[in-house]
Amino acid sequence: MSGTVVLAFSGGLDTCWCVLKLREQGFEVVTVTVDVGGIDADERESLAAKSRALGAREHRQVDARQLYHDEILRYLIMGNVRKGAVYPLCVGSERSLQARVSAEVAAELGAGALAHGCTAAGNDQVRFEIALAAAAPGLEIIAPVRDLGPRREEQIAALTAAGLPLPAGGGLYSINSGLWGVTIGGRETLTSEGSLPEEAWVRTRGAFADLDRRETLRLGFAAGEVTSLNGEGGAAIELIERIDAIAAAFGIGRGIHLGETILGTKGRVAFEAPAATLILAAHRELEKLVLTGAQIRIKESLAETYGELVHGGRHADPACRDIEALFRSSQERVDGEVTIELRPGHMMVTGLKSPWSLMGASRSVYGESAGEWSGAEARGFSRLVGLPTILHARIGGPR
Repeated sequence: MSGTVVLAFSGGLDTCWCVLKLREQGFEVVTVTVDVGGIDADERESLAAKSRALGAREHRQVDARQLYHDEILRYLIMGNVRKGAVYPLCVGSERSLQARVSAEVAAELGAGALAHGCTAAGNDQVRFEIALAAAAPGLEIIAPVRDLGPRREEQIAALTAAGLPLPAGGGLYSINSGLWGVTIGGRETLTSEGSLPEEAWVRTRGAFADLDRRETLRLGFAAGEVTSLNGEGGAAIELIERIDAIAAAFGIGRGIHLGETILGTKGRVAFEAPAATLILAAHRELEKLVLTGAQIRIKESLAETYGELVHGGRHADPACRDIEALFRSSQERVDGEVTIELRPGHMMVTGLKSPWSLMGASRSVYGESAGEWSGAEARGFSRLVGLPTILHARIGGPR
């Protein structure tokens, strides 16, 4: 079995080319697609057919959607995690889990090596290497794209010359799809100036054809997790997929993230995160209603660290378990229902309610009546809060 290599397979240009190259090197290739969402039945069949056409000995499809939700995604929601205040970790958060599950398949098959299609210039190679070193330290890691550095044109030419199938779109764009969204990389994201053409978007393509559409959604939460849509309950994965389809039809969740890569350079990627955009906005507003200011500030500081660890492929770090424990504790009263209005390209939280509302618990009404204090107490409070500024001005400091 030493000649068997398990290839983490997405069906994109890089992993298709990897099958060809690994076979040239004498390996028997078993492709593994770890499904973390974003793949329908037709696409699953297409991936299996593509693997066979490329000459792989076997194709494995592992449904890891529930695992991804339970181990990672639920905490991204609890923490309202966004990198650079923009990107909700659509795909990067999946990689460590995909690497670990692929390693489990390799162990089951007795394979001595695992291959991935990551480039030398991207984040994914780091995520895979870290996760594999933790999950399967004895497994040989082969990275043909990273180590051989083929240009996309060379990969396309090699597949074409061998009469092998090209990925959808001819390989012009690198597309990764999961439960929490889609990332899209292409020539437009190689610099900081431009955006994607309409035809390059995946889930939200054509969403702006009718600008007069309106829809109102109600998202229910219990202990910080989505439990219902418009009053109808369901499993978390099912609800996320339904919310995603509705929001995508309105063009919600498009963005282009520019930030620091794991390798230290600046990078840019387009993304579509319809469900993530709605759920994170709704969840954050609900937290504002039921959590204290100190709880929110502590959570926000830890959420940034958690996002960096997950984004960097270090989800196995015990610090993540510590942060997750705080997240779970903070969500005990994040129960309620949030109303969201959708218009093409726009969403707004219009109302929310919770049995644990701190706003409802107060006898004061902001801007109207001070039911918790007297006018004299308010005057004294204002003077005490402003005292450092008053003292600074008293000694002639700049105003």
